[in-house]
Amino acid sequence: MRIDKFLKVSRILKRRTVAEDACKAGKVCVNGREAKPAYRLKVGDVVELAFSAGSLKFRVLELKETVKKDEAASLYEIVSGGEQ
Repeated sequence: MRIDKFLKVSRILKRRTVAEDACKAGKVCVNGREAKPAYRLKVGDVVELAFSAGSLKFRVLELKETVKKDEAASLYEIVSGGEQ
């Protein structure tokens, strides 16, 4: 699954275009390397997303095309987040 789609399906980011823009701006890293929107994610990948207030680091647990809102958080586990 593409990284931009995963960020939207998991509800980490609200829209796929926002996820795509974040990747293009260099704010998304997978396993320590900058990722483009079309990067193919795999289970076990560690993703770091940079925000203006800090960053969010999580590990991909599952890849699904669609999930219900209350199941979205089961796709990943937070490794660390909110650092400045």
